[in-house]
Amino acid sequence: MITRRHFFGAAGSLSATALLGGASVPGLAAGEEYKALVVVYLNGGNDGNNVIVPTDGAYRDYQTSRANLALPRNSLASLSGTAAGHTFGLHASLTPLAPLYNAGRLAFISNVGPLIEPATGRQVLDNAVRLPPFLMSHNDQTAMVQGWNVTEDGSGWAGRGLETLPSSLRHPLAAVTMDTNRTLVLGRQTPVTFMPPGGTRWWGTADLAYPETPSAQSLNRMARWQSANAYEGEYARTLGTALFDSTQLTQAFMAAKAPAADFGNEWLGNNMRALASVLPVFKSTGLKRQVFLTHWGGFDTHANQRGGDMNSQDSQLVTLARVLDAFDASNRANGLDMNVTTLVMTEFGRTLRPGSGGGSEHAWGNHWWLMGGPVAGGTVHGTFPNLVLGGPDDGDPGQNGRHVPSTSSDQVGASLMQWLGMDPLHLLDVFPNLANFKQKTLPLTRV
Repeated sequence: MITRRHFFGAAGSLSATALLGGASVPGLAAGEEYKALVVVYLNGGNDGNNVIVPTDGAYRDYQTSRANLALPRNSLASLSGTAAGHTFGLHASLTPLAPLYNAGRLAFISNVGPLIEPATGRQVLDNAVRLPPFLMSHNDQTAMVQGWNVTEDGSGWAGRGLETLPSSLRHPLAAVTMDTNRTLVLGRQTPVTFMPPGGTRWWGTADLAYPETPSAQSLNRMARWQSANAYEGEYARTLGTALFDSTQLTQAFMAAKAPAADFGNEWLGNNMRALASVLPVFKSTGLKRQVFLTHWGGFDTHANQRGGDMNSQDSQLVTLARVLDAFDASNRANGLDMNVTTLVMTEFGRTLRPGSGGGSEHAWGNHWWLMGGPVAGGTVHGTFPNLVLGGPDDGDPGQNGRHVPSTSSDQVGASLMQWLGMDPLHLLDVFPNLANFKQKTLPLTRV
């Protein structure tokens, strides 16, 4: 049951959707394949230094710098081959994902972070380059890696990019959030669809699965009210688009089938199970491009980062690995093997040097992940940082191991939006800071 507060909160941020329930969307070219980008955002700044670890000679630098946070080399899940000049292993909690990497379905993007222009550790220490504002602030850096600027524009790179797609690929149900966060998928002109697990079927006593019932019809009449008052008119319009949106999502979830894979029963698992169930419905009804955003976790691990506590990174990564593995298996079972790319990102990295509480502190560059059939997997893209405190990639005057990113978050976003079909001519409008970069995209996908 949706409470009054959730009713009005959701209604203010929803958009009208494309018609589902078997109806095709006007203007979509039948020959264009369905593509969906799914973004799992790890709240708090996940410690990438303990996600992927070099197992060659660089392990000694890692072990020395990380002290009590270092993972034993023999505990790491082995990753095949050599990438970015190293051999690597995964955190033991992520062991279910090692076969995906070894099969070329999973890749890491090394040392990613927001940048205005290319920078080195020395340039940062010498104040010789322009830096993003409010580094190491959770909210501000979330706005930077999902959007572009905390002061000029509140939209996100996926939302802006979707607005530039050819008309044959555009439709209202393109920018979707599965929780209350929406920066990444918010466009300049188009709002965001809110899609909790199962949709928003119940509006008070109105069951949107049965729009012919009196309570549902009453809501629809309210949405058609006319008024000379601009505020009242806008309220009715917003209510109408929200109601239409929710009705179509309800139809989609009624047509969906639950996947067989084990997602667990945590919040993330429930969200991703629901998404896996409804993606085939979206594809079958003629939608062509979609971006989904979900936030999860508490990775601000200043203390107790290691260990079995439910809030430790070790424990949270167990949940994340199970859910991602199940999501990938479900997409393959549903015939979406080459249609879905999943990006795992977070606002910033954490210090290589441990903090005093058995955790790590806010930093800058971090390792992001890509998963799915379209991914150029089985490798580590970009330049892996030096793991010596005070080394060439450390931009911290205190030599705490705050890596200056070697890959811009905009380069990652631009690469994925081009995979979705964004014309390179729109690249600088969507990602203006890339004007300062010679290399604007990365070969992150195969198709």
